[in-house]
Amino acid sequence: MKLLPKILLSSLGLSLLACSTPPSEFGVYRQSDGTVGVHAPKTAKDTEAQAAAAEECKKLGKRGATIVESRKTVNDRFPMTYIFRCTSY
Repeated sequence: MKLLPKILLSSLGLSLLACSTPPSEFGVYRQSDGTVGVHAPKTAKDTEAQAAAAEECKKLGKRGATIVESRKTVNDRFPMTYIFRCTSY
């Protein structure tokens, strides 16, 4: 009878892992000058990159993100890099 609670607990843990949110396809990072960089995948749009940057800015206590720079990279997985400045408005 002690085996049943262990099986139930294990199955509950596995089901929670299966329902977790998949990792973001964007590579979001903070830079030393206060800006936020976003490595965007091939299929991404500019607005999706801005949304990813805005989420990172919200973690910093800011409300939004304004694009400062965009450039192409030689990386096949992330061909575009965007730089955003976090805004308070």
